[in-house]
Amino acid sequence: MARPIITRVRRLLIAMAVLLLPAAASAEDGFRLWLRYAPLAEAEAAAIRPALTAIMLPPEPGPVAAVAAAELERGLAGMVGRAPIRTTRLQAGTILMLREGDPRLREAGVDLRGLGDEGFVLRSASVGSVPVTVIGARTEQGLLYGSFGLLRHLGQGRAIDVLDLRSAPKVRLRVLNHWDNLDGHVERGYAGDSLWDWWLLPDWRDPRLTDYARANASIGINGTVLNNVNASAEILTPRYLEKVAAIADMLRPYGIKVYLSARFSAPIEIGGLQSADPVDPAVGRWWAQTANRIYARIPDFGGFLVKANSEGQPGPGDYGRSHAEGANMLARALAPHGGVVMWRAFVYSETDAADRAKQAYAEFQPLDGRFDDNVIVQVKNGAIDFQPREPFHPLFGAMPQTPLMLELQITKEYLGFATHIAYLGTLFEEVLDTDTGHPAGTVADVVAGSGQGDRLTGIAGVANIGDDRDWSGSTFNQANWYAFGRLAWDAALPADEIAREWAAQTFSPRAEAIAPVTDILMMSREAVVDYMTPLGLAHLMATDHHYGPGPWVGDLARPEWNPTYYHRADREGIGFDRSVTGSNAVSQYAPAVARRFGDPATTPDNLLLWFHHLPWDHRLSTGETLWAGLIARYDRGVARVAEMDRLWSRTRPFVDAERHAKTATFLDIQANEARWWRDASVAYFQSVSELPLPPGAAPPAHNLDHYKSLTFPHAPGRGD
Repeated sequence: MARPIITRVRRLLIAMAVLLLPAAASAEDGFRLWLRYAPLAEAEAAAIRPALTAIMLPPEPGPVAAVAAAELERGLAGMVGRAPIRTTRLQAGTILMLREGDPRLREAGVDLRGLGDEGFVLRSASVGSVPVTVIGARTEQGLLYGSFGLLRHLGQGRAIDVLDLRSAPKVRLRVLNHWDNLDGHVERGYAGDSLWDWWLLPDWRDPRLTDYARANASIGINGTVLNNVNASAEILTPRYLEKVAAIADMLRPYGIKVYLSARFSAPIEIGGLQSADPVDPAVGRWWAQTANRIYARIPDFGGFLVKANSEGQPGPGDYGRSHAEGANMLARALAPHGGVVMWRAFVYSETDAADRAKQAYAEFQPLDGRFDDNVIVQVKNGAIDFQPREPFHPLFGAMPQTPLMLELQITKEYLGFATHIAYLGTLFEEVLDTDTGHPAGTVADVVAGSGQGDRLTGIAGVANIGDDRDWSGSTFNQANWYAFGRLAWDAALPADEIAREWAAQTFSPRAEAIAPVTDILMMSREAVVDYMTPLGLAHLMATDHHYGPGPWVGDLARPEWNPTYYHRADREGIGFDRSVTGSNAVSQYAPAVARRFGDPATTPDNLLLWFHHLPWDHRLSTGETLWAGLIARYDRGVARVAEMDRLWSRTRPFVDAERHAKTATFLDIQANEARWWRDASVAYFQSVSELPLPPGAAPPAHNLDHYKSLTFPHAPGRGD
């Protein structure tokens, strides 16, 4: 199958639409993300201008306060047509930046208690009988986040006259994981090559990295891992540390720390040692010396992310040691400098062919309480691998003595790459809001530390960022970067509210634009689940590149690489039995959750085939048979893409020609590929079930052999 063909008629209509769009909707390429600061309606701008005429920095401002003021100037110049002036004399309409200890905070009625080092208050107030807008925070970092918070408020067309907002992050580490390699290739990246030009660094410091820092700071992200978890030890050599230091210099004014993925076998590969055994004193000394060299160049270096003993990566298991022993050895090297170890719990190997979903729990749960204080275990949202829908990972709530860091995937490895609209705010929300059944509460509660004092907390997202002009391969993919940052800051934010925020800032604050864009976002991920992996199916994608359907693949070397391993469809039924009669993976959950997932009658339909192998005539909660319900969901997914296209057409008066046309084209691709997923999957499952299609269901466009014959040797974002 060639790349989906857009009809000549469709191309002609898109071209005509571009030519006929009003001149006011000027062309854009997506570079400015949600920081467009587009002009507000004149009535709104006129109401704001007198209230925001000047900026007063705190006494003895540092570089972070300076960039906060610069952002306010940039933003207000764009939105209201006039940048505020810098002032040292209080006057009406001043944006007053106040840090902890300033007596004017009390006069303005601003209380900083409970905000931590990064929270902020926005308040309309009077100081010395002068009307001002206060940005209050304990630190300059809080003032920066507050400045972006004020601009976000204005960018949604909201009033400024009665402003009273408080906001503080719930977790300490809010980190992007870049799966970028030193040759510029981004594993599972669909937006071009890496942002980091390792060849030209440190001499050429691309100004675009400042825009990257601005975008991350605007949504509260405070850390970035620069290199792939499938790490090269070379990143720890002096040559590359100079390059890392240059990036750190550019990100630091925005409060963003850099981290590195560390290869566990680096002492052998670049250190000249014969072993990487974590209990070998020489290995510990080598890592301590390496940490010293890093911090000499980068005093605020964040620490290491480690993938060990998974997918062939080296680790402590190579020496008969535990994950805790490996993590703690690295933690001791970083501890004198305040660094942390983020140790990934994504592990699987052929040693447990019964059920790959059980392996991480089996390896890590017995180690609860055995990790050092500066180690946080990074756990994927589900037990397999970032599928369109998975149940929450059973480790959440099961390791109360160990900080757990939620790992989400922002890049859409399994949800249509760059071209399909799939808003992951709803996926992130679904995971965070899930009750684990343990005393810790929801996944969000576990990630936030469940009230356990000053323990290490964090959330990570595998970045979808590359060197494409629009950063993420498409405008709508930017919404996932945005949603990750906002939910990492505050997991209680509703996904639909975040969608409206993003739509207003990215396209227009007018209700006529926000409503259809929000509707598209909120239905999009469920549409993808329906046409790719309905009813709890998972891992049905084609081999290696993960592009397109491949439910028939069953001849790969290891069982857990094969889609047939996960769906187990045959003449009698379909699904993976993880109940007590099967792999018993349900036993890894808290008892109440295990009982719910262990019974088909109480398992939600959208996870049914994840936990149960059921006959084709099994009745769903809707009353329809499993076979009929499966086909209905495939059809519903395709229909929802058509509805998304219809909604997008309504936004033409409010969106510039370039971004509107590109999105319309991508929706054509998505519609074509949704039908491909539906038809190929239906053709395969019909071949094994030997059942007729339900009445009214359209037959696949081609026979099964056609879909099996398709190959994509040059699909983007392939793994190493």
